[in-house]
Amino acid sequence: MGNQETNPDQNSRKSRSSRPDPVHSGLRPWLAAVFGLFALLGINSFYLLAVTVAEKILKSQFQDSFYQWMFLVHLVLGVLIILPFVVFGFWHLKRSWSHPNRRAVKAGMGLFIASLLLLISGVLLTRIEGILEIRSPAWRTIFYATHVATPMVTIWLFVLHRLAGVPIRWAVSYRWSFAGLLFVLLMLVWHQYSVPPGMTPAAGDQYFEPSLARTSDGKFIEAHRLMRDDSCRECHPDVHSRWSESAHRFSSFNNPAYLASVKNTRDFLMERDGDVHASRFCAGCHDPVPFFSGAFDDPDFDMDNHPTAHAAITCTVCHAIESVPGPRGNGEYVIGQPELYPFAMSEDPLLKWVNRQLIKAKPAFHKKTYLKPLHEQAEFCGSCHKVHIPEELNHYKWLRGQNHYDSWLLSGVSGHGVASFYYPAQAENDCNGCHMPAMPSTDFGAKDITGTGILSVHDHLFPGANTAMRAMVGTSESSLEVHRKFLEGSIDVDIFGIRRGDDVDAPLEAPIHPRIPAIEPGETILVQTVLRTMGMGHHFTEGTADSNQTWVSMEVFLDGEPIASSGLLDEKGVLDPWSHMMNALVLDREGNRIHERNVEDIFIALYNHQIPPGAADSLHYRLDVPNAPGSKLTVRAKALYRKFDTHFLSLFMDGERNDLPVVTLGEDEVTFVIGGPEIEVDIEESKPTWIRWNDYGIGMLRKGAKGAVRGELVTAISAFEEVTRLGRPDGAMNKARALIKAGRLDEAALSLDKAAQHDPPPPPWSLDWFGSLVNRENGYYDAALTTLLRLYETRYPGAAERGFDFSRDVRLLNELGTVCFAIARQREEGKSENLQIALNWFDKVLVEDPENTSAHWNLAQIHDLLALDQNQGADSPSDSVDHAAKANFHRSEHSRYKVDDNARDVSVSAHRANNPPANASAEAIVIYPLQPIESGEEEGKK
Repeated sequence: MGNQETNPDQNSRKSRSSRPDPVHSGLRPWLAAVFGLFALLGINSFYLLAVTVAEKILKSQFQDSFYQWMFLVHLVLGVLIILPFVVFGFWHLKRSWSHPNRRAVKAGMGLFIASLLLLISGVLLTRIEGILEIRSPAWRTIFYATHVATPMVTIWLFVLHRLAGVPIRWAVSYRWSFAGLLFVLLMLVWHQYSVPPGMTPAAGDQYFEPSLARTSDGKFIEAHRLMRDDSCRECHPDVHSRWSESAHRFSSFNNPAYLASVKNTRDFLMERDGDVHASRFCAGCHDPVPFFSGAFDDPDFDMDNHPTAHAAITCTVCHAIESVPGPRGNGEYVIGQPELYPFAMSEDPLLKWVNRQLIKAKPAFHKKTYLKPLHEQAEFCGSCHKVHIPEELNHYKWLRGQNHYDSWLLSGVSGHGVASFYYPAQAENDCNGCHMPAMPSTDFGAKDITGTGILSVHDHLFPGANTAMRAMVGTSESSLEVHRKFLEGSIDVDIFGIRRGDDVDAPLEAPIHPRIPAIEPGETILVQTVLRTMGMGHHFTEGTADSNQTWVSMEVFLDGEPIASSGLLDEKGVLDPWSHMMNALVLDREGNRIHERNVEDIFIALYNHQIPPGAADSLHYRLDVPNAPGSKLTVRAKALYRKFDTHFLSLFMDGERNDLPVVTLGEDEVTFVIGGPEIEVDIEESKPTWIRWNDYGIGMLRKGAKGAVRGELVTAISAFEEVTRLGRPDGAMNKARALIKAGRLDEAALSLDKAAQHDPPPPPWSLDWFGSLVNRENGYYDAALTTLLRLYETRYPGAAERGFDFSRDVRLLNELGTVCFAIARQREEGKSENLQIALNWFDKVLVEDPENTSAHWNLAQIHDLLALDQNQGADSPSDSVDHAAKANFHRSEHSRYKVDDNARDVSVSAHRANNPPANASAEAIVIYPLQPIESGEEEGKK
């Protein structure tokens, strides 16, 4: 037999049968697992991507709790697919490596590599504590871009792979795609219209009154949703540690001072009203957790043991605030119930760990929920650091309380105030620069705040003047030291000069240092002492100015032995009542001092010695020089601060002595030689001589506006003339201020012209502001309007770069309205239009300050005139407005907010008659006596 020919078809079948099947029966379950998990991941990823794209396009945040659950599913599916994919991939690669269909093999190899990149980038994006936690933004951006791009690459390579091999079942693909698209669309719609659960107060919005705080949906918020500080600590230990010693942490019934005050108020209200509803005024800022959860209204609320009583201002309370509707203070904010990541409320360690990993892996929702642009705005802080006493509480009328916010807004520090004496190189546009400075940290949320490359967080100790916290609640010595350091240097003390005799109009011998004037044995001198606020953005002290104790201590030593003083403490820590105090003395209706923080009784202030930011106070101290020729007479002045006075402290602290820390804010000292010649000392002054004269003049200028006494204005003018002689434009500028206050307008205009010609000139906005006041007083309305508009638009070189914007100063806005109103009354042509322009300016005032009496008064008059025109059928740009009703509204608001001019008659007179030291301190010109110290008396004082 010959050779047999081989059949090619038979050879081909033999070859195929001898090659291993790329997907045999053992691999099919793994393939099914990969396909199934990939299909679920596809729908899940499509939803996550759709939310991300929607947020980018619509500039809105759609991530919520459901999104986080879907993200958790994404992570779980991603973990589950790793094993079947790797097993199938390598097994399939091994069996198909030598397959003759090279196109399918190459496409499959590319698919395998792309899929590995997809899985690896996903794993690298996942933060796993102690194992894998990549924090670099640059690397995370690269991994995220890879994770988003590789799915499209894998789909394309899968199609190529299958087109070269087994056909794709397109019908199945279409069904999965349709199901995924429908699911995503339904979820996006649900995002828009879902409403969180909650219980609505039976009284509706009235439940919250008289506090202005509200919840976003008008419902209560469960207390445990607001008390999650321990959870915050897990990722933010540095921030939590600082907050835990802050005044915010002890704002509620866990603060003995507040507890004593609010307990007395609630007892008083219960007796007067039969309920404690008016004390909600306190709760919106001090007790948000019991307030928003509905527990606060209970008259029998256990202030010691209720679960919410010691919650205070928690992390969540501040960070769940969604908006600040207006600048009225009294808790005018809106808080929402925070949406949480999966397992946020779980107590199971594993589930809590999963919750942390979700937050770290996908922090955008966390940031959206807890950190908003409003947290960087002064209005956020002002919602509680601006206070008025509502009529519901005092059964009298609306009264202004503490007001850090407006004090800051109208200052030069904020960059919004037009009338400041000094301006910073760069405006402080919020409260955080001073009260939440950057501190180095390795917290999860730390970032390079300062631009130095050092990771930092904002200090949540909120450095300020809370120096009683250690004594009251046992905070650390280190936190007390932070507050102490913050306060030191906040008042500059300058023993500036002397006047011989006890007449404030006697010739001034100043400045002291380097020249020290001669003093004669037995003569009387007035020591001129200047206090200037330094580095502050609001009045000193602000806050609870009736119970804050801040004063000037003057001590006189003869050859080292104390002989006279003012402002010492006795053996029980009680302050000398004849001291100069830089606080407010507040009275009730009967003329009794408010000294127990009994806010419901506040009626009127006898005096308010607080100093505005960048301003000064000038004091007179009478000293009888000893008859001791040749002896050295040393005068030492200190500005001191203590959180609470002794009477108030005795309400809630045991012990007979007030041992709260006393902080030295600033000090100065001078030594005279009695009967000796005038001498000069070699001393390096901390500030230029012109500033010392300027500050002295500012202090006198501020006093010169009080009562009928204008003598201090003359002194102020003389001081500013010295500033001019020293070559500074501030002299002529500030002299013009004093002349305006004195009503000497022509001289003021000349002084402003002199200031403008100086090289360099004073701030151009100051020239415009005071120039416009002179022009308005002289009836030059068009000229005044031109400069006021330039001020409103802040059209000055370099002003915007320094952060200045004067359009928010209500004094400027009121002046614009006043000038336009005057033009309307002066000119019949265009009267209605000018009235409308004036009306618009006064409306702008109320945007910044809804309680501004000047704006309400002028708006009432303007609406009266427009109503008259309306009744006479005259054309008006605002014919659709009921001007008569508007006029009545603004008259009512003016009456509501205006100061009660009759309040002083009984209350003030009664107190002055019974309190000689306070009576003296309330005078327009005060001479404080330096009282002799008897032998041995100093031992009990300090």
